[in-house]
Amino acid sequence: MNKPEKKSPILRVFGYVRRYPLLASGMLLCAIAGTLTVIVFPLVSQHVTDIIRSHQHRELVLPWVLLALVAFFAQELLNSLRIMLNNGFEQKVIFDLRSDLYAHIQTLPLGWFDNRSTGDLMTRILEDVTSVERVLIDGIEQGLIAVLQIIVVLAMLLHYNPGLTLAALSTLPFLIGGALLYTLTAHKRYKQQRAAASAMNSLLHDNLAGIRQIKTYVRETEEHRRFNAVSDQLRQASLVIMRTWAVYNPSMNFFTSAGRAVVLLYGGWAVFDGRLDLGGFVAVLTLVGFLYEPIRQLHSLNQLVQSGRAAGGRVFEIMDTPPESADEAAAVVSGAATGIIGDVRFTNVGFAYDEERPVLKNINLHALSGQTVALVGPTGAGKSTLVNMLTRFYEFDSGEIDIDNRPLRDIPRAQLREAVGLVTQESFLFNGTVRDNLRLGRPDAADDQLLAAAEAANARGFIDRMPQGLDTVVGERGVKLSVGEKQRVSIARALLKDPPILILDEATASVDTQTERAIQGALDVLMRGRTSFVIAHRLSTVRRADQILVMEHGRIIERGRHAELLAAGGLYAKLCESAFLDAEEASKSGEPLGFPAVHRALAAS
Repeated sequence: MNKPEKKSPILRVFGYVRRYPLLASGMLLCAIAGTLTVIVFPLVSQHVTDIIRSHQHRELVLPWVLLALVAFFAQELLNSLRIMLNNGFEQKVIFDLRSDLYAHIQTLPLGWFDNRSTGDLMTRILEDVTSVERVLIDGIEQGLIAVLQIIVVLAMLLHYNPGLTLAALSTLPFLIGGALLYTLTAHKRYKQQRAAASAMNSLLHDNLAGIRQIKTYVRETEEHRRFNAVSDQLRQASLVIMRTWAVYNPSMNFFTSAGRAVVLLYGGWAVFDGRLDLGGFVAVLTLVGFLYEPIRQLHSLNQLVQSGRAAGGRVFEIMDTPPESADEAAAVVSGAATGIIGDVRFTNVGFAYDEERPVLKNINLHALSGQTVALVGPTGAGKSTLVNMLTRFYEFDSGEIDIDNRPLRDIPRAQLREAVGLVTQESFLFNGTVRDNLRLGRPDAADDQLLAAAEAANARGFIDRMPQGLDTVVGERGVKLSVGEKQRVSIARALLKDPPILILDEATASVDTQTERAIQGALDVLMRGRTSFVIAHRLSTVRRADQILVMEHGRIIERGRHAELLAAGGLYAKLCESAFLDAEEASKSGEPLGFPAVHRALAAS
């Protein structure tokens, strides 16, 4: 099957214009009426010249000049109205385009973001859409006016003298050829410039986000050097565009001026030969000025159009990426997440990020509703990838996953994710207030509910000590809070969501032992009555699980309860012996971490 031909980015942008026909029509009418006023001044010039030449009816000069002033005033009044209509029209279209782009980005699969930098996406949403905006302002508005003016002026020139009209157009082949040459070669130049700007913004975003690491490792000089390198790439790409324009624009101006010279020569001969009177000659010279003025504008607009074309291509490249919800267009949302109980089954599930990197192989597990399943194993075993299959952050390649005996892919993503709570090692907080971050779990929660969840997550104490309490701004990524405080806010957020399925991905790995004890009780409350998948290196969390799955190289190699696996002497026992699983009981007693200490601690309990 042949793929449908993609439209030009500029044509796709113009597709947004059809949403506002009244504004477009009003702007068009103002443009037409304003353009028609250009015919007044050449007529006035002709009549005033004839009056001066005849030395009669001097009193008629003033009325003709007043008529010209009225035409100028009407033209600028219409221009003012057109600009106001265009500004509102253009901003509506750009708002729609930016809104559609952002909405589409949110539908894209998580794997798509793994291959994109945040700085690049910000460049496309902000700068590239703005470049498209300039095409709308100058392309639709000034381009339309220029074309209308050329048509009107050519009609008047033909009325005065067809021969002079042909003389005025004698340089047109050179103008068209130059425009084609510039246009056909421009896309690559502007594409390289947009890519260089994106690379610089990406590096800038990373460096600003990692400024603490740069200062910690004293990398200021090296990072400045890296920034200058990508900035120089942008400078070089911009210079290529500017140098080309420095040749193109003066060349086009020369040919327009040459056209005027041809008209001056041909018109002068016509006056001498009696084929044109002096007043008509003055009118023609005025009209030729009005003819070449919009032609020069069109050449200038060509530069903006090419820039907008490259930017529009980058915008619509994202818009053309299939959303993750495309496979569930026929799915029926049968209710809210409360309809999910939490019985989870994996059957021969396999997954690979690419063909050469299989990550999960023949995963089989069954978690009954309300059970806790612990996933342990060395780094890179596939534990986090396994739980990512459950949220459909990534799509499994083979096998099947069922929730409540219903295939996972038959459950719309919104309903599925509403049923899953996630607490990760690195809790992400938005740059807002504590209240804003807590309400991600339940947008309609009242303050007493927020505080109750904070109390259960052992976060109430530090929230009450904050200057503005729930209204305290936590800073970008929660920078004003400690790691433990951010984690407890994240747990409170999950408590507010109250999901039937819970994923704890190293939820206590980033906190010290004392802080872990403070939030362990909150985790116990959070896990109660829910199907929980726990990835942990802390023995205190793992040993109470209903099932422990030991993973290695993407496979489940051991499964059972804590005592059974310890007695089996397999990988799980070795992990305990090597203190890969942190035996906090041993640390309490002052004994070195290791299998004997763990064993005695468990025997004592």
